[in-house]
Amino acid sequence: MNLFLNPKVIALAVLASLAPFAIDTYLPGFHIIASDLLSTPSYVQQSLTFYLIPYTVMTLFHGAISDSIGRITTIKWGLALFFFASIGCALSTSVEELWFFRALQGIGGGAGNVVARAMVRDLYEGAQAQRVMATIQIIFGIAPAVAPIVGGFLLDYEWQSIFIFLALYAGIAIFLSSKILPETMPLKDRLPFDLKSISKRYRTIFKDKEFIFLILSISANFSAFFLYVLASPIFLIDLLGFSEKQFAYLFVPTVCGMIIGSFIAKKTAGVISPSKVTRFGYFWMALITISNVVFCYFFDNNPIVNIGFIALYNIGMAAIMPIISIAALDCFPKARGTAASGQAFMQMLFSSAVAGVIVPICWFSTFGLSLGLFFILMFGLVCITRTKLWA
Repeated sequence: MNLFLNPKVIALAVLASLAPFAIDTYLPGFHIIASDLLSTPSYVQQSLTFYLIPYTVMTLFHGAISDSIGRITTIKWGLALFFFASIGCALSTSVEELWFFRALQGIGGGAGNVVARAMVRDLYEGAQAQRVMATIQIIFGIAPAVAPIVGGFLLDYEWQSIFIFLALYAGIAIFLSSKILPETMPLKDRLPFDLKSISKRYRTIFKDKEFIFLILSISANFSAFFLYVLASPIFLIDLLGFSEKQFAYLFVPTVCGMIIGSFIAKKTAGVISPSKVTRFGYFWMALITISNVVFCYFFDNNPIVNIGFIALYNIGMAAIMPIISIAALDCFPKARGTAASGQAFMQMLFSSAVAGVIVPICWFSTFGLSLGLFFILMFGLVCITRTKLWA
């Protein structure tokens, strides 16, 4: 059966895609939200940090909770909180209220993404797991392109409609997961849910050097691209001269790059060794990031070229992401939920650091952003070379 038509794969992709929708849909509205709430775009931008920090912290618990009370129950509780927090964002009358409800969104929003990763490995094995993960990544990759476009059009109906849309999305995700996905954590396999037990599992996971280097590498790869997503209001509007409704000029090409890379991951599964694909992916990303730095330093801004480099980078990034993700989950086959939490935590910790620290440092110019992309990738390259996957 075509994986794109498989109801389980679609449901898992919807769960995984909630995160980019929660981040990207309201990016075009920063200036409008700031004006309406009598604030500044910089203060509204900090609502990303208020979302990402609790999201990051809770990723440590969503997977462990799902190992104890079941995957579907965890999804329902987490996304129900996200639903009501989205309504709160829509009703906010100050930037401080927006920060508060974005934090609540972050607490619940990670349940879908974390549990979906664990369920992929629960349901599928070997090369098929890589194909399914790549297929979900293709659908997931469409979200960053669609989300800001949707957000731009929803601004015609006031910025509050963006958060109403997010509430509806969460409701649909709850419905699909309840009706389509099976419970993949049977009662006999569930693990104790107490701080002592969870702490013991995490001590085991975070002492595993292979796991640590794998999740550090995948986190760095994604965060290098995420740098441009978080800086997009400045990158597109201030540096490249686009308007609030032209975010598609960034997100469509970059997502096309992710889709091409995901197809590569899908087609090479079981055909070319994961190690070879990984090595090629890093060679490609290094070539693109170096070219990006050189262009941004020596030449004037050119939207086609500046955005093109990011799209080309994403081909390599997406081609190896399913491979590294599955390798990390396979380090702990009896506690995949907890392993998925550890992976998501590190990825979001990177993203939070990028949002709060690196973006404000780098977004002064396209050259600054190109340097950020390069150095984050180099960190990921150092990490992956220390793994068995690379060897």
